[in-house]
Amino acid sequence: MNNAPLMIIAAGGTGGHMFPAQALAEAMLRKGWRVKLSTDARGARYTGGFPHVVEIEEISSATFARGGKLSKLAVPFKILGGILSMTRRMMRDKPDVVVGFGGYPAIPAVSAAWLLRCPRMIHEQNGVLGRVNKIFAKRVDQVACGTWPTDLPAGVEGVHTGNPVRGAVLEKAGAPYIPPGDYPMDILVIGGSQGARILSDVVPEAIASLPDHIRQHVNVSHQARGEDEDRVRAYYDQAGIRADVQPFFEDVPRRMGEAQLVISRSGASSVADISVIGRPSILIPFAAATGDHQTANARGLVDADAAVLIPESLLDSTTLSGHITAILENPDAAIHMAHSALDQGRPDATEALVALVDQLTAMSGADS
Repeated sequence: MNNAPLMIIAAGGTGGHMFPAQALAEAMLRKGWRVKLSTDARGARYTGGFPHVVEIEEISSATFARGGKLSKLAVPFKILGGILSMTRRMMRDKPDVVVGFGGYPAIPAVSAAWLLRCPRMIHEQNGVLGRVNKIFAKRVDQVACGTWPTDLPAGVEGVHTGNPVRGAVLEKAGAPYIPPGDYPMDILVIGGSQGARILSDVVPEAIASLPDHIRQHVNVSHQARGEDEDRVRAYYDQAGIRADVQPFFEDVPRRMGEAQLVISRSGASSVADISVIGRPSILIPFAAATGDHQTANARGLVDADAAVLIPESLLDSTTLSGHITAILENPDAAIHMAHSALDQGRPDATEALVALVDQLTAMSGADS
């Protein structure tokens, strides 16, 4: 039997949960650990990026967010079944540490770790705890926070680790910033993995409304939903603005590294990328995000004068155009924003998570 220490990672089926989980898994494998990933059937579809040596354990779980009345009535029983199954598995192969990254599929493994008193921690990507992490915040040994500050329950102390970013982002970490001026300037527009409709509605008109001495120098990379792509491209063409419009950019880190300004939603991963590379940004939080967590995600950059925040309810082309102009007309302010963003970055987020795991296992070893 393999005597290497064992980590169980528990995560739900979204990129926001899975990417930091994958980053930690890779780091622990390099340290000689065994790693298992506990998720449900939905989460298992998002595991393609995990190293092949990570054992994927599918556990019964469910969410109250989907399905009809009968489905919702069955949720507690499915979760309980998952907890019992996970408890039996852990008794056969006891983990040295369990790390939850949120989402309903994380409930069975973190619950079993609590029942068996295994060392355990959670990582929250956003500035507001998700529903599952809120349940466990007072039942784990450490709460790692990807966004700082994070709203935490009374009596709970968090550790700011940051959110792990992709290797391609790390390659551009702290890339020299070219301030705006009388030469080509790049604006990157991103709204999550598939773009955001409100950005497609407002941003092209805002850029077309820029003063001539700015607009003539602007190049735009705009990530738009597939159904919005043609109309957004046509608008830029008619306005005489050079624009590359696509539903998805494979090379966001490169484009961000070349940008004078980023206009974006404030999802946790986008905020992490912007701060690690270090770019001025205008952030438009997704109004329907659970607990308004995208506004919380933006708080650190906004408070550091690295970003301008425009609530969705106040977003229109005139307001946005004014903020773009203020940044691109003032190179000194833009440089200050870029440096301030960089100060908020945590390129060492994965290493910080590994250090917390080492801390937990050392404490556990001392207690045993």
